[in-house]
Amino acid sequence: MSTSDIFIGETIGTALLTLLGGGVCAALTLKSSKARGAGWLTITFGWGFAVLIAAYVSAPLSGAHLNPAVTVGIAIKDGAWGDVPVYFAGQLLGAMIGSVLMWLAYYGQFRAHLSDPEHIRDAKLGPEDPHPHDVAGPVLGIFSTGPEIRNTVQNLTTEIIGTAVLVLAILTQGLQDDGKGLGVIGVLITSFVVVGIGLSLGGPTGYAINPVRDLGPRIVHSLLPLPHKGGSDWSYSWIPVLGPLAGAALAGGLYNIAFA
Repeated sequence: MSTSDIFIGETIGTALLTLLGGGVCAALTLKSSKARGAGWLTITFGWGFAVLIAAYVSAPLSGAHLNPAVTVGIAIKDGAWGDVPVYFAGQLLGAMIGSVLMWLAYYGQFRAHLSDPEHIRDAKLGPEDPHPHDVAGPVLGIFSTGPEIRNTVQNLTTEIIGTAVLVLAILTQGLQDDGKGLGVIGVLITSFVVVGIGLSLGGPTGYAINPVRDLGPRIVHSLLPLPHKGGSDWSYSWIPVLGPLAGAALAGGLYNIAFA
């Protein structure tokens, strides 16, 4: 597996992941969307299918990590860190590309939603707020995650636990002979694991469980010309990055102690 294959595979795969995962969030949230208000079950299965499709497409090239937490967990298991930066680079670029494509697909719905007087009012900040970029705008949830109750310790712990479940499930399924990714059945099982995590552990924070799935779209949200979009909540942004990486380290260490 060459460096270029890894980068291309992770870019394409993570772009599909965030296009389809962000797409289901947009479908449920935006005005004039046929799926508006479809509910949490739709989001969890939408993200699960996004993982399924993205992984099947990218697996032949890169092993379909699609997630720096998965990359870290595999590196801890195998002790091979040489390709980790390449995986990270492809994943972040792909996450940003996928978010832009999602915005283009829902361009009209974004305009209708953000021109609604109610959302214009919600997006405006009071004059006493000194940190406008730390306030979540009305459509940020389409791009990135956020907590229902803002408690740093709880939010971070939730992301650590959810990601540890994901990475441990992947590592214990057994990787292919090249050590880079799961087989066909493993991809299917992992997709259902993602659905299960969303159903069971997604309520507190929206279950990022993937640093670039949150950071890449958050960067795109901050850059896109969305009127009345509000802030990108950068004060929270480190939790869905650090939490999943810590969860991956926990899962990798537990695997080496208990299963290796």
